[in-house]
Amino acid sequence: MTATDPVWVPETCTLPTAEQPLRLAEFDNLFTTSLRDITTTSPTQARLELAGPAGLTQRVRDLTARESSCCSFFVFTVTAQPAADGETVTLEIQVPPQHTGVLAALVQRTATAKAIEADDPA
Repeated sequence: MTATDPVWVPETCTLPTAEQPLRLAEFDNLFTTSLRDITTTSPTQARLELAGPAGLTQRVRDLTARESSCCSFFVFTVTAQPAADGETVTLEIQVPPQHTGVLAALVQRTATAKAIEADDPA
């Protein structure tokens, strides 16, 4: 189970298999364009700090709501604050103990996206 391969998606996920790569691409795009920091606070919880233009909060809420509808074990808490150049969002992600592997893969995926963004001078 790796963060770069959709096989890490748990069997309990009800998102049709054909749609899973599209959802992963949405998360990758969010992480690549907006992720500023990530902290694993426990094996069952992580905190992502995101920043971006106006509308970021709605984008995060929409994506996490859709993800919760197919992977109901995720608990997402979105906290937004206005910023001088857009919005900052704190995204808390919590999973039950039996899904710590999924959270670990998601954290690895965000770290990979952050590294890609750091290497891209654009």
